[in-house]
Amino acid sequence: MHQSTIHVQIDLDEQKIPQNIKWSASDSTANEAQDARAMMLTLWDPTDKTALRIDLWTKDMMVDEMADFFYQNLMGMGETYLRATQDTDMANDFKEFAYSFYKKFNANQIAQNNK
Repeated sequence: MHQSTIHVQIDLDEQKIPQNIKWSASDSTANEAQDARAMMLTLWDPTDKTALRIDLWTKDMMVDEMADFFYQNLMGMGETYLRATQDTDMANDFKEFAYSFYKKFNANQIAQNNK
């Protein structure tokens, strides 16, 4: 059996707020750890049947980047759900919600900039 390792390093400030996030993977073609401004890690606990989550972002993460991050994650969840279940209708619901979320975010940004 082949094994792969993913390593995540989080540098925290005195208040334990993430300053830097770096990640590397044993199967990656990158020679050095890669920078990230945010991460979402979700693991499924089959015993308790619950999702265990770690959501982190650095204070350098801009609001528009966070919206992009969420949009891309929602779209990716739709794709993953489709691959796992072959349920096109539900997968399309994910994508429609993601698109609606992003449109609403952009409209709110424009409204705030026009104040």
